[in-house]
Amino acid sequence: MQPASLPLSKRPIDIAIIIFFAINLFFITYIVDLEQLVIANADNFQYPIWPPAKLVDLVHWYGHNFDPVLIARPAWWRATIWIDSLFFGPFYVFAIYAFAKGFKWIRLISIVWASVMLTNVSIILFEEVLGEHASPQLMRVFLSNAAWVIFPLIVLVRMWRDENPFVRTKA
Repeated sequence: MQPASLPLSKRPIDIAIIIFFAINLFFITYIVDLEQLVIANADNFQYPIWPPAKLVDLVHWYGHNFDPVLIARPAWWRATIWIDSLFFGPFYVFAIYAFAKGFKWIRLISIVWASVMLTNVSIILFEEVLGEHASPQLMRVFLSNAAWVIFPLIVLVRMWRDENPFVRTKA
């Protein structure tokens, strides 16, 4: 039997992680990323039913001004988007629930998520620096992607160090 979890109010890092997961679920995965799957060519397209046109325009503005690989959409890039849509999206649903309730069954899944996310973001940032579609606004792109390095690292450390991550351990 699992020991009782600390209340969420006593776990401020978990609150931040839940907010990060919610932003990913409701904005990044199924608006920003989905746009890149339903629109093959950002320079020649018809607006889809979803995401809304204003958000499609926002994604394209960002890509055209700061992040050329987002507009180029090479095959490897789309593969990372499919991983996000098919695997990370559902993960966020379960993770929000598990982190909020303090269920330790999310521990291993979170370690896998953090590892894959860090791998994907490392590949993307390598492209941003040295790739065919390198960013002309490198600092801005690094800052806008920082959360996808910082939060996976936080989750990895948080879940790796303790078999019962939501329970207060004795010092």
